[in-house]
Amino acid sequence: MRVDLFDFDLPTDRIALRPARPRDAARLLHVGASGAFADLGVTDLPRLLRAGDVLVFNDTRVIPAQLEGRRGQARIGATLHKRIDLRRWQAFVRNGKRLHQGDVVEFGADVTALAEALHPDGSWTFAFGGEEPVEVLLERAGRMPLPPYIAGKRPTDIADHSDYQTMFAARDGAVAAPTAALHFTPGLLDALAAAGIGHETLTLHVGAGTFLPVKVDDTATHAMHAEWGRIEAETADRLNAVRAAGGRIIAVGTTSLRLLESATGEDRVIRPFSGDTSIFITPGYTFRAIDGLMTNFHLPRSTLFMLVSALMGLDRMQAAYAHAIAREYRFYSYGDASLLLP
Repeated sequence: MRVDLFDFDLPTDRIALRPARPRDAARLLHVGASGAFADLGVTDLPRLLRAGDVLVFNDTRVIPAQLEGRRGQARIGATLHKRIDLRRWQAFVRNGKRLHQGDVVEFGADVTALAEALHPDGSWTFAFGGEEPVEVLLERAGRMPLPPYIAGKRPTDIADHSDYQTMFAARDGAVAAPTAALHFTPGLLDALAAAGIGHETLTLHVGAGTFLPVKVDDTATHAMHAEWGRIEAETADRLNAVRAAGGRIIAVGTTSLRLLESATGEDRVIRPFSGDTSIFITPGYTFRAIDGLMTNFHLPRSTLFMLVSALMGLDRMQAAYAHAIAREYRFYSYGDASLLLP
């Protein structure tokens, strides 16, 4: 499909620079397969779902993956986006033309990394020195990797260290938050449980590739970056049982959705999964794992707007986003949410 079909006019002041406080005070746009859009709040979620439904959250934890350093006199910026092994990470690099294989970059706080290999997409493999775990080094020298649409308007600060983590964050490895889950609080989870709505977790370590713009004219030629994920066998069994009992599986965030779809066969059975996925969902895709999606509002021409258009239909989502813009919903990572029930 032509990428320009997924374009729309988004005023820059619609991109939220801070989250709602409290978290579950964010607005929620309810979008069904047809009919009017409903302007609600995240706290309305328990009455919008049914007893027996299950929400699926991503329990990845964002690491301080943005680094600033030097190779000699050259300033080098790095955003880690995919773990290779215990000491090696693949990273997008700013000023990468000043970097050569074998160079050592000093990222400060006694943190150094060897530029080991250049990849065809311009990213580098860095091998971190020393014996301390890389996560410890990053806590010392790194910054939280806010999306460029936020970081370009204000500096990262101490509040982001908590604001940009979900209440489910348990497994280090993401360089972007699964932002739909940022709206959840223990109180909201209790209200959902009281309404008979359960929840499960999986892990998808979100990579910085999620921020990359689509630079091609046709979706058929866009290459998605791979991200590592895992669904435990017990989790898959419980989700299959939910569907067998007539409940719905509602993904919280596009990351949960993408991993669930990667783990599900044409028979609609969810299977255990451990490994990389680079699934790219566009209109025409047949969903096998999920029955609905709660997600934030995405940017024009993004792979995530393509995904929600695949779920609800392009015309329906263009209309929903026009409604959201007209009613001043807040967009992107720190913004408001939508509940999409096809």
